Amino acid sequence: MAPKSKEKPKTSTSSQPPPAIEDLFTALDRHIQRSEYEQAVKVADQVLSIAPADEDAIRCKVVALVKDDKIDDALSVVHSFHKLPIDLGFQKAYCLYRQNKLDEAFECLRGRERDSETLLLEAQILYRLGKTDACVDVYRKLQNSQIETAEVNFVASLVSAGKASQVKGALESWRIKPTSSFELAFNTACSLIENGNYADAEQLLLAAKRIGQETLTDDGFADEDIENELAPIAVQLAYVQQVLGQTQESTSSYVDIIKRNLADESSLAVAVNNLIALKGSKDVSDGLRKLDRLKEKDSQNFQLSQTLDAKLSQKHKEAIYANRVLLLLHANKIDQARELCATLPGLFPESVNPALLQAAVLVRENKAAKAEELLGQFAEKFPEKSKLVLLARAQIAASASHPHVAAESLSKITDIQHFPATVATIVALKERAGDNDGAAAVLDSAINWWSNSMTENKKLGILMPQAASFKLRHGQEEEASRLYEEIVKKHKSTDALVGLVTTLARVNVEKAETYEKQLKPLPGLKAVDVDNLEKTSGAKPMEGAAAAASAMQEEVKKEKAKKKRKRKPKYPKGFDPANPGPPPDPERWLPRRERSSYRPKRKDKRAAQIRGSQGAVTKQEKQETAPSTSKSSQATTKSAAADPKTKPSSSKASKKKSRR
Repeated sequence: MAPKSKEKPKTSTSSQPPPAIEDLFTALDRHIQRSEYEQAVKVADQVLSIAPADEDAIRCKVVALVKDDKIDDALSVVHSFHKLPIDLGFQKAYCLYRQNKLDEAFECLRGRERDSETLLLEAQILYRLGKTDACVDVYRKLQNSQIETAEVNFVASLVSAGKASQVKGALESWRIKPTSSFELAFNTACSLIENGNYADAEQLLLAAKRIGQETLTDDGFADEDIENELAPIAVQLAYVQQVLGQTQESTSSYVDIIKRNLADESSLAVAVNNLIALKGSKDVSDGLRKLDRLKEKDSQNFQLSQTLDAKLSQKHKEAIYANRVLLLLHANKIDQARELCATLPGLFPESVNPALLQAAVLVRENKAAKAEELLGQFAEKFPEKSKLVLLARAQIAASASHPHVAAESLSKITDIQHFPATVATIVALKERAGDNDGAAAVLDSAINWWSNSMTENKKLGILMPQAASFKLRHGQEEEASRLYEEIVKKHKSTDALVGLVTTLARVNVEKAETYEKQLKPLPGLKAVDVDNLEKTSGAKPMEGAAAAASAMQEEVKKEKAKKKRKRKPKYPKGFDPANPGPPPDPERWLPRRERSSYRPKRKDKRAAQIRGSQGAVTKQEKQETAPSTSKSSQATTKSAAADPKTKPSSSKASKKKSRR
């Protein structure tokens, strides 16, 4: 074999000079204008290889990575250049905001110059943190800025802050029409929904859908992208249909949105949650399967995906978790519901719903006392949020036959404890618990509070008669008469005057007679001599009254008889009442062996067992083979002789044949 020739050494070419930095920046600008962010990052790296501390190249690289949704890489670039005298605080805050590290992002903005870009990012962070009032204040400062989306976000913040009624005035102050963009039309429709104006909201949502379709088509968006952009409008339209009672239309809309499997995960999550709320306790397993699509794939327990956790508001996330717990309770999966409830206080520390859901699980486990204790501790720890919790505690206690706990819970709600309905409920609960003195004290406290209140709508006219009736019922005649007397003096009520006379008749007859004179005589009633009335043996029937009464009774009976209509009897199918046929057997409901026509079956004596060796002949067979004058016996003998191979069958063989 010929030896391999040695490779010739490569001649070293002269190294080409690096491209000019001006040309690199020209290429960098071109890539950014064309949205070629990956190429822009490569060109920025070339610039930094020539000028490692170039501020413009560093900023362009960070922005290109952010535009390319490589937030982690952008943040690492910011950290790698932190020693250089370059201010990248805004870029760092935005990257942290995109990573949903909201508190750290807000800290990065502290001490910075509050220009329009910084204020906009601060408002977005506050919105995601749920601090909607502060967010609204920041957007008010951006009213004169040139930021395009400022008015859209401002309306969204007003709706989230519970100030939907101010949206119309805000748009007028900004001199913007709701239909100037489909995003603004959508947010304005949300404000109309919050105000309960569903008809106008539906029309504005339809206009937003039309405007969005036209705008995105003109911008060159694909049909799939347009569908994803307009998904929130479709979900909100379905919700308006649901509120307006168009259940079938809203259900079909939700199902259609879910089947499309849109890329907009937040709209998909809202559609799934609303559909579950619309169905209620129906199709529980299907609801759980739909919620499983929203959780993190690698998580064993239910936990929303990172995308949904970043995009959904606290209100939406809390609704999804709450519906998950309720579905688990309907499906009798108590252990899973308990485990999920244990994680909710950490996820929503400022909400009362986790405590209410934990109490619901305990009630389902027949642990009402523990549920009452849990809610009581929460009410003491957070008194400003205790109203709903105390109402739930009162309901649980009343259902569990703990009236004293229910009355105590209602008494702690200062906003409503003096209203007539609340007072009546507390009094009834205390009466059930046997605490009549406590019930009387509640009535006295309510009367005293309304007497000293400065409001025009006083409830004394309702409370005082009920208090007087209660005290009269429990033997406190003097207190009852005092209340009735006060009502008569203040309100001049005829019913109270009657009650006063009735009550005083038991305590002070002379005073009762005095007030009795104030009663107006009944028209047509003459004076009655009470003494003569007491001496009479009783009321005598009027002449002819008995006959008239009997005649009236007979007329009433005749009318009742006329009113009764005879209904035709219902016959079985195919039955002809003209030809009913033979009457049914009266013994048809008795067992067959108890009927008079029953005859037991005879035992077959021919199936007697044959014992002995094969071929043995019994006496019975001898008698059968004997000559007989009957034709049947002769035929039998002939047939037996014609087939000598036949053998007598045993009882076991007959049993086997019957089993086959």
